[in-house]
Amino acid sequence: MNTHLLAQAANEARGLAIDAVHACSSGHLGLPLGSAEIGAVLFGQAMRFNPEAPKWLNRDRFILSAGHGSIFLYGWLHLAGYAVSREAVRNFRQLHSITPGHPEFRETPGVEATTGPLGQGVGNAVGYALSGQRAAARFNTAAHTILDHHVIALLGDGCLQEGLAREAIAFAGHNGLDNLILIYDSNDVTLDAMAAVTQSENAEQYFLSQGWDAVTVDGHDLAVLAVALEKAKADDNGRPKVVIAKTVIGKGIAEVAGTAKGHGEGGAKFSVAARAGLGLPEQELFYVSPAVQEFFAQRKAALLRQFVAWQATYDAWAAANPALATELTDGVAQAVPLDLSERIPAFAADYKDATRAAGGVAINAVAKAMPHFLTGSADLYGSTKNYINGGGDFSRQQPTGRNIWFGIREHAMGAICNGIAYDGLFRASGATFLVFADYMRGAIRLAALAGLPVTYIFTHDSVGVGEDGPTHQPVETVSGLRVIPNLDVIRPGDAEETAGAWVVAMHRTDGPTALILTRQTVPLMNELPVATRRDGVLRGGYIARHETGALTTILLSCGSELQHAMVAAAALGEGVRVVSMPCFERFDRQSPEYRQSVLPQACTRRLAIEAGVSGLWWKYVGTAGKVLGIDRFGISAPAELVMQELGMTPQHVVAAARDLG
Repeated sequence: MNTHLLAQAANEARGLAIDAVHACSSGHLGLPLGSAEIGAVLFGQAMRFNPEAPKWLNRDRFILSAGHGSIFLYGWLHLAGYAVSREAVRNFRQLHSITPGHPEFRETPGVEATTGPLGQGVGNAVGYALSGQRAAARFNTAAHTILDHHVIALLGDGCLQEGLAREAIAFAGHNGLDNLILIYDSNDVTLDAMAAVTQSENAEQYFLSQGWDAVTVDGHDLAVLAVALEKAKADDNGRPKVVIAKTVIGKGIAEVAGTAKGHGEGGAKFSVAARAGLGLPEQELFYVSPAVQEFFAQRKAALLRQFVAWQATYDAWAAANPALATELTDGVAQAVPLDLSERIPAFAADYKDATRAAGGVAINAVAKAMPHFLTGSADLYGSTKNYINGGGDFSRQQPTGRNIWFGIREHAMGAICNGIAYDGLFRASGATFLVFADYMRGAIRLAALAGLPVTYIFTHDSVGVGEDGPTHQPVETVSGLRVIPNLDVIRPGDAEETAGAWVVAMHRTDGPTALILTRQTVPLMNELPVATRRDGVLRGGYIARHETGALTTILLSCGSELQHAMVAAAALGEGVRVVSMPCFERFDRQSPEYRQSVLPQACTRRLAIEAGVSGLWWKYVGTAGKVLGIDRFGISAPAELVMQELGMTPQHVVAAARDLG
């Protein structure tokens, strides 16, 4: 270990952070300065990676959960030889730079996750570790080990105080994710004040209680850090690891070091004195010495030799195990069978059940067609119906299991699913009741922002929940999800639309999809061929019932209320069209010609029906139309009585349609 050069690299990384934050008068210096030695040991010795192939399958994954300290990551990626130039570091937080304020997936080589809200990165790291654990168990053979990497995440007090992180930590300990290493930058400071104002627990004892190995070290002692990380990587003992690194926030800027003022950019105004104290040249900003450059050039060359050796092992493994190689390649490629819809059998004409039950049929067909597909539930498999039959349960004893038991941890489920999706080896899905989607909203938003192909299965979708009452009747939740950019929200009206929704979700690889499913029974609507109905879901909206005469009225609906529109249309006469609108987002992406064919501008007599808040439907019905919705909280009573009381019946639809101008 070249302690002298690593110490020099740590100080030069501090200089990059100070110069970048000073240049834009924005950013967070506390972590980059306080954790510089951690970065030096990680990128200079402890981690295995390939800057020339940032997505190398067997790289160690590093996640900066404390994403506000992003300049820490950008500086070390630059030093380590990734395609993050000195100019990119100089353009920190500038328009169209690859060094945004918080790390963003796919924006910067070497960034493994979009971490912004504190704690999400911890959950992402757990998802990465789950993915790695399962991949190693699934693909390694007695003759060839192709996957033995570790997942390392750096977090601070803010991350650890978030409930999401606590849920993920408990999950990791219970499931024995011993390929996971957290480094806790314990500097005893939060944004507003010293950490003692808001916390007093013994962190080491906390982690031990959750089934983790824990050690506390001096976060500025390079040799001690190196030993701790080496031991954490070497111990294959069924326990995740945490290295609690005691650091000084803002180290290197004497005026703010060790205080809450060191958290943000306040210390940047002392940059001249700080740079001098770090031994950096006065006139050369963003300085990296020739010695440090040479050190990392040699480090990169050694890492490339490791990569070449691994590639030979991988090639031998692939030749010896062609079926496994195809499965792994398909997972990485996010491959979906072109005939997936045909692999989900058509439902019998008299099929009548909840769309959650139809979803259970569809998900098992999907799982059979896609071996890299995984699913999980927040202690609700019996209700959400998304269990993969014969798939096994993921656990420390059975890491190849395809069913993940998240427990009552919706926050963590969302972030862990994102971590699996970031890793890109498996397709992730998770399920709970729709009303609990708000627990996952932060993770859903980040999945949409990062373009992750996660599938959310939300059942018990409306006031049809009945007796559980307004606390469990999500009148506003579907619309709340529909307003998230890049999230497809699909609320199918029957079993065939549900099958179509699953096909659509699997074929979508540039963003997440939420499937909104009923608890209550709905009939199968057989007026159109199965292929037409499933293709209609692909388009987001389609004509579910054609008018038999001159078009006078259009009824729009989705979910369990679509059946009411169909019955009402038959009663209203031959000029009534029913448009099924399972997915607003997909319909809005169709060509103007297609949308006009479904909703011709000439027909202004339009009525939308949904058992939820009405606001988003107005863009489809126009000022001359009406929306039959529920703009209030629900009622505790049997589902049929609730629907009757709140106007969700064919009779109410008929009356509202006749009142149209």
